Amino acid sequence: MKKFKTILPHPLLSIALVFVWLLLNNTTSTGHMILGMILAILIPWFTSAFWPEEVCMKHPLLFLKFVGIVLYDILIANITVSKLILGPNKNLKPAFFDLPLDIKHPLGISLLASTISLTPGTVSCDLSEDKTNLVIHGLSIEDIDQAINEIKTRYEKPLMEVFKPC
Repeated sequence: MKKFKTILPHPLLSIALVFVWLLLNNTTSTGHMILGMILAILIPWFTSAFWPEEVCMKHPLLFLKFVGIVLYDILIANITVSKLILGPNKNLKPAFFDLPLDIKHPLGISLLASTISLTPGTVSCDLSEDKTNLVIHGLSIEDIDQAINEIKTRYEKPLMEVFKPC
């Protein structure tokens, strides 16, 4: 098993890289599959020094559900943001706010910040030095407490379940 970890230090990342490579190239030709597999071996191998701890995904089905929720939220947010920017400026209520983090896993924090930034109308701006708060900017925030609660329940809670320590 140790030899396998030496060749594939992050198997989940390798699998994801192959799928992303094939999706980006929009083909399943043999040459692209082989190149995708080569990249899926080399990229994690060369970057393994930047991953000080092993990544364990405890609930992969919950992660797939999370991805589905994020994709749905991106679709709805695109429609909402389109209406906001095409409407009068008085409808915009931009705000910066701090999101207190309960998640401690570095990959989980990174995925949470990326998810927030991928969703139109919000962007994660900064992570506090002690990694306990994420500064977020929202294009139109009616209630900051409601926005915090929504992010924590829809995104942070599932990520905490998926990325529990190994």
